[in-house]
Amino acid sequence: MKRFLLSALLIVSAMGISAQSKYNTYNNGLPFAMNEVKAPVIPDLSVTLTDFGAIGDGKQLCTEAFEKAVTTLSARGGGHLVVPRGVWLTGPVVLKSNIDLHLEKGAVIQFAADENLYPIIETSFEGLDTRRCQSPLSARGAQNISVTGQGVIDGNGQYWRPVKRSKVTEAHWKQLLQSGGIELKKDYWVPSEGYAKGEAGANMNVPNAQTDEEWNAIRRFLRPVMVSFVECKNVLLQGVIFQNSPAWNLHPLMCENVIIDDVLVRNPAYAQNGDALDLESCKNALIVNSRFDAGDDGICIKSGKDKDGRRRGRPCENVVVDGCTVFAGHGGFVVGSEMSGGVRNIMVRSCQFLGTDVGLRFKSTRGRGGIVENIYIRDISMTDIKTDAVTFNMYYGGKSVAEMLADGDNPDNTTKMPVNEETPIFRNIDIQDIVCTDAGRAMEFNGLPEMPIQGINLKNIVITAKKDATFTNVENVRKENVNITVSAQ
Repeated sequence: MKRFLLSALLIVSAMGISAQSKYNTYNNGLPFAMNEVKAPVIPDLSVTLTDFGAIGDGKQLCTEAFEKAVTTLSARGGGHLVVPRGVWLTGPVVLKSNIDLHLEKGAVIQFAADENLYPIIETSFEGLDTRRCQSPLSARGAQNISVTGQGVIDGNGQYWRPVKRSKVTEAHWKQLLQSGGIELKKDYWVPSEGYAKGEAGANMNVPNAQTDEEWNAIRRFLRPVMVSFVECKNVLLQGVIFQNSPAWNLHPLMCENVIIDDVLVRNPAYAQNGDALDLESCKNALIVNSRFDAGDDGICIKSGKDKDGRRRGRPCENVVVDGCTVFAGHGGFVVGSEMSGGVRNIMVRSCQFLGTDVGLRFKSTRGRGGIVENIYIRDISMTDIKTDAVTFNMYYGGKSVAEMLADGDNPDNTTKMPVNEETPIFRNIDIQDIVCTDAGRAMEFNGLPEMPIQGINLKNIVITAKKDATFTNVENVRKENVNITVSAQ
């Protein structure tokens, strides 16, 4: 018996060591220093959502049950909140330290399509300090939190999002018009009158509301990111499907030690601002073995926008993206355009981009400031890239590359402007071992005349595209074994 107990203890101990060391190989051989990122340690205590009165019929609101479950676990030091098979309709869910939200196979958490359930809060969106509706799933200042399992988290995004006619079928468009909402302008539908009021006079997605009454009147316009973790430490997202978000899907902001592993993040191709993942001003992150299928950018690195981002002054740094696939989206791997706090020490390797508008996309504009440097890209396979396999555009104006080309945008890249804190800097970009077939254009490097893109290393690159590469306002470009085949158009 003693021998059996000793063996059991050794097995349990080995399992614990394995769980902690599962991710320790991802920072091996990096060209920059990065501490090992470990999964959060969650106390060995479990409760089930049904213990708190929840019914998974997709009809009964389970907000109170989620809140009671999280509060109970938190009071006992943390543990696992198990969500069993069923459809669990709920308002916002807020995680606290030392809690794992675990979705069993067949579990669907669906956030209710009712704007009044989501309070208006002070937050950040698209890199600017503003107000938005509270995110469906959120945490702020928490440590050791995770969302795991084999279930689905659904944001009911169609309730919140506008739609451009050009992005949907004729049948879909007719269905939208018949469902209500407003055709705000030709070929552009918004879901409510409140949304239309919010968009009128807004600066991008930041409205000009002043009073609480004005904010409440435009609540639907304040569509939130679906998953918002702010200033959290030791975060794990693993195994779960995250889909149909009101705006961005996953948004870790100013977090440290983040692991995103084996998830599927998806939005309809027409989802406005439907980014799959926006990792913003985070330090030490692993994005591995995951799939992204988005209505906007796929895997995107950010650090705040313009004055607000520079004031925050927190770069996104020490990030490894490994073994990921991006399907539809404006970009496979993207930096910017909100990069005013800086981006540095990023490794992207062993990924595949299939049918994205752009493969590798770097974007900024005058006014941002910030430094993007020490970006390393290795072993990328791309097919059916609608526009550029690789693009560096320092004249970003809010459009996708496809939209810019369709509109014939041709920014002035010859007139120099003064260099100051608002001038973005891109330097030390190392891209190796790339294979791309069927791109619209091989590469576009379009820097600022007053601040050229500096230090580009291109090695072992094979691209088949309709148009060749272009280099404007770029200094110190090194090419080795770069083979571009221009195919017949």
